[in-house]
Amino acid sequence: MRRLREFLLRAAGIFRKQRREHDFAAEIDSHLQFHIDDNLRAGMTPAEARRQAILTLGGIEKTAQAYREQGTVPFFETLMQDLRFAARQLRKNLGFTATSVLMLALGICASVAIFAFVDAALIKPLPYPNPTRLVNVTESVAMFPRANLSYYDYLDWKKMNKVFSSIEVYTGRGYMLTTGTGSELVAGSRVSDGFFKTLGITPILGRDFYTGEDQPSAAKAVIISYAAWQHRYGGRKDVIGQKVLLSGVPNTIIGVLPESFQFAPRNNAEFWAALNEQSSCEKRRSCHNFNGIARLKDGVSVQTALADMTSIAQQLERQYPDSNRGQGASVDLLSEVIVGDVRPILLTLLGGAALLLLIAFVNVASLLLVRSESRRREIAVRGALGASPTRLIRQFITEGVLLVAIASMLGISTAFGAMQLLMGLLSKDMLVRMPYLNGLSLNFRVLFFAACVALLAATVFSLTPILRLSKSKLREDLNEGSRGAGGTLWRKLGSNLVIVELAVAMILLVGAGLLGKSFYRLLHVDNGFQPDHLATFQVVAPDGNYGKDEQSLALQRRIISDLSRQPGVQSVALTSMLPVSGNGNTYWIRIVGRPYDGKHNEVNQREVSANYFSTLKATLIRGRYFNDDEDPSKPKVGIINQAFARKYFNGQDPIGQRLGDTSLTPKSILEIVGVVSDVREGTLDADTWPTLYDPINQNSDTFLNVVARTSQDEASSIPALTAAVHRIDPELATLGESTVMKSIQDSPAAYMHRSSATLIGGFAALALLLSVVGLYGVIAYSVSQRTREIGVRMALGAQRRTVYGLILREAGWLTGWGIFIGILCSIGAAMLMRNLLFGTAAWDVATLSTVAATLAISALLASFIPAHRAATVNPVDALRAE
Repeated sequence: MRRLREFLLRAAGIFRKQRREHDFAAEIDSHLQFHIDDNLRAGMTPAEARRQAILTLGGIEKTAQAYREQGTVPFFETLMQDLRFAARQLRKNLGFTATSVLMLALGICASVAIFAFVDAALIKPLPYPNPTRLVNVTESVAMFPRANLSYYDYLDWKKMNKVFSSIEVYTGRGYMLTTGTGSELVAGSRVSDGFFKTLGITPILGRDFYTGEDQPSAAKAVIISYAAWQHRYGGRKDVIGQKVLLSGVPNTIIGVLPESFQFAPRNNAEFWAALNEQSSCEKRRSCHNFNGIARLKDGVSVQTALADMTSIAQQLERQYPDSNRGQGASVDLLSEVIVGDVRPILLTLLGGAALLLLIAFVNVASLLLVRSESRRREIAVRGALGASPTRLIRQFITEGVLLVAIASMLGISTAFGAMQLLMGLLSKDMLVRMPYLNGLSLNFRVLFFAACVALLAATVFSLTPILRLSKSKLREDLNEGSRGAGGTLWRKLGSNLVIVELAVAMILLVGAGLLGKSFYRLLHVDNGFQPDHLATFQVVAPDGNYGKDEQSLALQRRIISDLSRQPGVQSVALTSMLPVSGNGNTYWIRIVGRPYDGKHNEVNQREVSANYFSTLKATLIRGRYFNDDEDPSKPKVGIINQAFARKYFNGQDPIGQRLGDTSLTPKSILEIVGVVSDVREGTLDADTWPTLYDPINQNSDTFLNVVARTSQDEASSIPALTAAVHRIDPELATLGESTVMKSIQDSPAAYMHRSSATLIGGFAALALLLSVVGLYGVIAYSVSQRTREIGVRMALGAQRRTVYGLILREAGWLTGWGIFIGILCSIGAAMLMRNLLFGTAAWDVATLSTVAATLAISALLASFIPAHRAATVNPVDALRAE
């Protein structure tokens, strides 16, 4: 305790230095005068008395230093001195300080901001108890590695599996919510009774579903989201037990979910109902419209679970060969399914930010090398005056840490702004699918990452001048004539650093070029129709009023008729699914008259109105379009796309051919009457699937997609179109108002490619700027160190073009090596991100050549300025300066 008290008193002495120094000066003067008086009384002269008194005290400065070390902790004292000296050095060299801080802060900002997204999506665990045991369980077929699960297969899986402590299902559902002001379409979901128990979620109000509450005999019950509770019921606790009409069916509210609850696949759902009401489709084993989640038993791995489920799927295939032919199983971690699509782009962006940070490190290290060269004489003088190597090293470490601290504070603060800016670029629909980004912030993991980057920077920037110090000889550095050796040493180090910078810039530029080219090709992919001037929205009709065939058909014709009469509208069509919305909603077909082995021939299925293809301006290849009078009373007909004709009728005329379901039931048989161009039904980067189009007049549906071609701006026509729908029937709900062009440009595929190309392009532009600046610095410093050599050359008759060639040749070698190494690394990096490329090879020659030429031209232009300066050197002035 006594030693601790002494240490604290000494540490406190640092902050009472001025008063302590004043008291000590008075005390030392008192002691000195006491000895002087004694010496005077002994007969000494005044001068001799003072000299002897000083000798008796052991020297005033030595005594003062000993006193200071007793009153303070020497380490802290010298640390404060080092900090003050470092601050003075940084203020004295504002150009160096501002440039270094700006470049380093830029690298830290980019890396920390991107890491925050990586942390939120890939590192932060899902908000459920023991989330690593949650898995996504679905069926698997050739066209869908993760296919929907049929209800009856789910029941068998639940009964037969040995690897899950629980397995549940869910499916999306839109409900017509009846309120006091009318009807409104709301997002919902249907779940099995143990869904929330499997996730580990407990309602904050009310209760969860009872076991068996999802059976057909159970009363209709629903759990609402926290947002719905607040928005629709004012957060009242008496909401429990209230009735709510969902699509005309009364449901009892039994619980309210926590505010923090999120489930990415159905994150916008307001009403979570038990799936005790099955549709006609769900009563067939061949109907697949559920997704499964399960919790693994302790000690069971994902691989073990997959093997068990695959074995069960094979048993069901043998037991039900018609419906389960080729039906496998898929088991993946729930976290992988939720964030799997964004993983490649986030890792690519993090890699780009890391490369930008590397260039910032290299540039700042180069500046520190230049600065250490200019301080060689200062270091030598300090060493000659008694400063030990340890003392000098501590000073360099202090300066490096102070520089990094300033840059880190600036970089982290701007990183927060960059995070908010990037979040603002995400659409509302995308944020719904990415709930893990909610509350994105500089949390502990992000700050720890930033601290690691800062620590690495501080280490690098402290070692850079220290390594230079360890190679210098202090006595030689006192001699002005030794500058040439130091300059040569720096040019070698600086040249290697510039090559690294140019290679990294090449990697980023090639990556940006490939991603930009992929994005361009994605947006210009052949869609099989003309997407401009097409307005779209959905219409949802109450089942109670339009559930019958004749009611649905009358509504469809009324919508087309009324909307076609609106000003600026050229034609209106209906479809069950909009184009470029995604492959899915498939159908198993069998062609009449051909042998059948039970294989599931799966194709996209769409219901469209008679003028659908003419509204899209798709090309009719053979046959005819549908007629408006082809209603349920007429024979069934169908139109196929070219992909369908190529796959199933290669070399044959499909017109007049008949097909049906796998059992060729009479009501499923239809005749092919037309072949159209390959209208892109899937996403922009997906393959074109065989597609079968049925007349929408022969299928009753209360969910319709409207497509209207306009002669004016399509977006401006949407309000009039939706108003016309509401005039038909106020209970009709409209939603999803958009245009086909906007849907294409804002699609997840387009957004991912656009954002990756934009961000990597931004990193590449900064990398190009920094690398060119770095090259300029190396060549400019080289010229300054070779001024005498150049002056001698010119004095001996060298021409200016020779000097230009000398300097530009040096720059050319550095640039050439940087580009060569960069091309090799770029191809390797492009191979790693090939999943992000669309229609573009990793070794795209045009991109590599363009980037190499751009980098070479930029580098040589940057080198021209110091080359011009060298060529205009006056030999007399150069020799006189030396």
